[in-house]
Amino acid sequence: MIVRTGVAALALLLGSSLTATAADHAAGPYDPNPAPLAPAAYDYGDADFVFELGISGFVSPEYDGSDEYQITPVPIVSVEYLSIPGIGAFGGKDGRGFSIGPSFGYTGERKASDFPELAGLNDVDATFELGLKASYEWENAEIYGAARYAFGGGEGLVGDIGANLIVRPTERIILKAGPTASFASSDYMDAYFGVTTSEAFASGGRFTTYAPEGGFKSVGVAASARYEVVPDWFLNADASYERLVGDAKDSPIVKAGDENQYTFGLGISRRFSLDLF
Repeated sequence: MIVRTGVAALALLLGSSLTATAADHAAGPYDPNPAPLAPAAYDYGDADFVFELGISGFVSPEYDGSDEYQITPVPIVSVEYLSIPGIGAFGGKDGRGFSIGPSFGYTGERKASDFPELAGLNDVDATFELGLKASYEWENAEIYGAARYAFGGGEGLVGDIGANLIVRPTERIILKAGPTASFASSDYMDAYFGVTTSEAFASGGRFTTYAPEGGFKSVGVAASARYEVVPDWFLNADASYERLVGDAKDSPIVKAGDENQYTFGLGISRRFSLDLF
């Protein structure tokens, strides 16, 4: 219910802003040679806080190591620029330079009764992740890293690191692609990849007892495309391939599924700027 309410509120916010944008471009005297829509200016004037909100639909594995896929809504939340008097500024108004912002993650409940291949395993409650993401962007490249604390079904430290090459074919389009890797602590790994003695017995011997250690969970590549449709409104496409590695790959749960994991997302977002101080 909370997720549905949040998505509805976000959709209402985006819809209201889109209506306002359409009103700004309402019909007027006919111009046979209209000027093209200009991309959003990078100069936000006196704005102290520049951020982005949106929603995306993602196709992803039903659980880590699954060979079956599902479609889920995922919020888009990012902070481009924040200036705090007496402390300093984070991020750049042109999107380049150092930036730091929130990083969120959510993994839905894994119920063994929903997946015949997991019969005998205990259910894993939904897991929530909260932390920070930092990045540095140049004209044609960027590096980034995120660390989050996970709680709920899986607990511990999780995160990811990566780098991208950036191509800007026009002022409206940004393309990114590069390597990525994820990691998790032992408690988190045990929740999703471990098998207890009682679970091994309940599975009828299909699973053997397994206690994974923390470390790198996956490596892969990710790519994204971003198009500014009208000023401050964006279409976002994301795709990735990850291969589970280390103790995650060796888990009996993954061996019953697939170590190769794919995702694809398509969404819409809007940039906002506020004068806070």
